[in-house]
Amino acid sequence: MSIRLGVPSKGRLMEKTFDWFGARGLEIRRTGSDREYSGAVDGIDGIDLVLLSAGEIPRELNAGRIHLGVTGTDLVRERIPGWDQQVEVLAPMGFGQADLIVAVPKCWADVETLDDLDAAAAAFRRVHGHRMRIATKYHRLVREFLREAGVADYQLVDSQGATEGTVKNLTAEAVADITSTGETLRANHLKLLSDGTIHRSQATLFRARRAPWGPAEKATLGALAARIGG
Repeated sequence: MSIRLGVPSKGRLMEKTFDWFGARGLEIRRTGSDREYSGAVDGIDGIDLVLLSAGEIPRELNAGRIHLGVTGTDLVRERIPGWDQQVEVLAPMGFGQADLIVAVPKCWADVETLDDLDAAAAAFRRVHGHRMRIATKYHRLVREFLREAGVADYQLVDSQGATEGTVKNLTAEAVADITSTGETLRANHLKLLSDGTIHRSQATLFRARRAPWGPAEKATLGALAARIGG
């Protein structure tokens, strides 16, 4: 039996994943046209390549339909309840870094910390009669983070794209989103809270605990681990 390795199917994440394995003696390549989601792995026998979107990989890992997968730690933590019981980190890969953060309008001069945000949220509810809206697509991570920080009187509103623009468009008062350079935040007149970093994400190779790990798969995993230093 073969190990099924899920990697991002396009873009810089795919290219950097191919480069990362290539530097460790495993050639990963697409086969066929760019529209065909097929590929091959050379360098170790017994590994089948599965090309998926980065967002699909946590789902397939959690279900045990792939043995290994490359995706961001933010997506794994958000989309797999009790993630550390379902998957194991084999190797942080050193690319795809981005921070999940809480940001508010730059004009909120008195809001610099989470405590300030809690006070502003309480005041907002008194004045407007409803809770402050925070736009995000990371509901689990944001809710857990704000609960631990003691922030109340807010509601999360779903945003699957252009989250930083929701404040300007008057569909939210604050945002919680992924940023790598902060340029989009600044362009939309938002600022990061000084203690508002929820999670520092990077591309990571994960092992699915629920996948079928027979003697052949374990032997292949051992050969792979020797290559990647795991």
